[in-house]
Order: sequence, then structure tokens, then C-alpha cells
Amino acid sequence: MRYRKFGRMDWDVSEMGYGMWGMGGWTDSDDRESLTSLQKAADLGCNFFDTAWGYGEGHSENLLGKLVRSHPEKKLYTATKIPPLNFQWPSRREFTLDDCFPPDHIEAYVHKSLENAGFEYFDLVQLHTWEDAWIEDDRWLRKMDDLRHQGLLHAVGISLNRWESWNGVKAVKSGLIDAVQVIYNIFDQTSEDELFPACQEHDVAVIARVPFDEGTLTGNLTKQSTWPEGDWRNTYFVPENLIPSVERAEALKAVLPPGMALPEMALRFILSNPAVSTVIPGMRKLAHVEANMATSDAGPLPNGLIGKLRKHRWDRKPTKWSQ
Repeated sequence: MRYRKFGRMDWDVSEMGYGMWGMGGWTDSDDRESLTSLQKAADLGCNFFDTAWGYGEGHSENLLGKLVRSHPEKKLYTATKIPPLNFQWPSRREFTLDDCFPPDHIEAYVHKSLENAGFEYFDLVQLHTWEDAWIEDDRWLRKMDDLRHQGLLHAVGISLNRWESWNGVKAVKSGLIDAVQVIYNIFDQTSEDELFPACQEHDVAVIARVPFDEGTLTGNLTKQSTWPEGDWRNTYFVPENLIPSVERAEALKAVLPPGMALPEMALRFILSNPAVSTVIPGMRKLAHVEANMATSDAGPLPNGLIGKLRKHRWDRKPTKWSQ
């Protein structure tokens, strides 16, 4: 496992982190399997784990607490997210700070998350939605600073809407946040335009999420893929999204080097960018943990292959189903 500096924080985090959404409440998730996978990741050198209250209303946070307590000899960096007061994902331009993150709400959910996990503090606490207009209303920041001074959190971050990497540039340039979480993968390369340069200039950590484009970049989806009733992917992978996603994933196989799996290429593309501090694939299966953790040792992709993958950039705009 290779490690990278987490922005301005004095943390060496595994460049392959762990996204815990799937084990919080997706269909067919199993706690025993989840804990086994988490333990294996920690054994293989993963030390950055990202969860949220919204992942099963604290269930994922509870699993993270169990993991940390089972490894008292290791420093495992813990990150969670505060849900917006209106429980609306994604955020919209008309939402105000009072709609989403009034100070009392921030404080209440930091305490709820700490209780769920059984922690005295989280290393990183993020706002689970964000609008750059909120940078003008510093009540959220004053509350986060107060909680930091109380020792309940060590760093402050924001999580950006799907396909809206531009909507965090102002926050990064303000110098008020320590980390930004954003979708970044072979298809979603827009973060490279403005967000990543700003993060590098202001020493803000980048957490790259959705490395497999919700599954299409694993190569396992088909145009006929369906999920159990109640699974959010049924509302995300509507035909107008599923069909072109699968077609674009198929097109990538033309540049896939012999002996390399599509998920490996997807992860190594992300890790080839020095602006990225860590990438957080969701992993519920032991085999996925072992394969993804090994990707770190393989290193960046060759420049020639990265050049070819640039042509697969897919600029998309949020829709009613993009969540």
C-alpha cells in the first residue's frame, strides 16, 4: 500500500481508502461480510475509512466503530458526513444554509455520529451536500470550529454534488476547508479543470469517490441489469443512463491492456493524478477488497494510456435521476 499526504493535515493516508455507503443500507448487504471485508482492508494497509450518518441512519458508522476498536494498535483515519436538515440529495441552488446546515443541526448530528460509532472524535467531518454560496454565511464554519476546539473533530470537509465539481472551487479557494470529496473517474474528469488546481494551490485534500461510476466501470453491468426493489440503483440507472453507460464501458475495452482488468484500470487512472489524496471504492466482498488494495502497488498508468483515456471523458449535467 502506498500513502499520500492528506492536504494540509499531517496525515499519511492510504491512497486506497474505503467507501462505506454500500454496507450501510444497500440491498443484500450483510454485516458479517462487511466487517470481514473491513478487517481485511485494514490488514492490507488501508487506513482511511469514509462513512456518513446517511448510510443506514448511522449503521455504517456503527460498523466503523467496531473496526477501529478491533485495531487499537493502528491509526485508522475516520471520516463521516452530516446529512442536510432537509434530507435532500443533491443540493439545489435555491437551498439556503438554514435549509441544510444551521448550526444547531450540525452540532446535533456530530454528536449522533460520535454516539453511533462510539468515538470521542472523528478525524474528518464533512457536510454531505454543499453550495458554494454558503461560503458567504460563516455560521456553519464557526460551529465546526467550535466543535473542533472541543476536540470532537480534527478536520472539516465538504462533499460535492454529482457532476458539479465547479460548485466547490470557491470554498477551496477560501482556505476554510481541509478536504473536498468529489466524483472523479475515467468518465467524470471535470474536476481536473478548476477544482484540482485550486486544491493543489491551497493544499486541500481530495477524496475521489465513485471510481467505478456506480458500477459501469467494473464491466459487470449490462443493458438489462436490474436490482432488487428498493435499491436506489433502479432509480439511477434509468434507460437513458444505463444504456449509454454500458456502451461507453464497452468502448473502454478497446484500450484495456492485456492482462489488466477494467476495475484496475479505473482505479489506477484516478491514482495517476497527484491531486488525489485517496480514492474510496465501495467494497462489500472480500475478493473486491483484495483486488482493489493490490491496485495501489501497481502504481500509475503509463502516460500513453492516460492520454487514450482522456478521450473517454463524458461531461454530464445533473438531471432528476442523477441524485
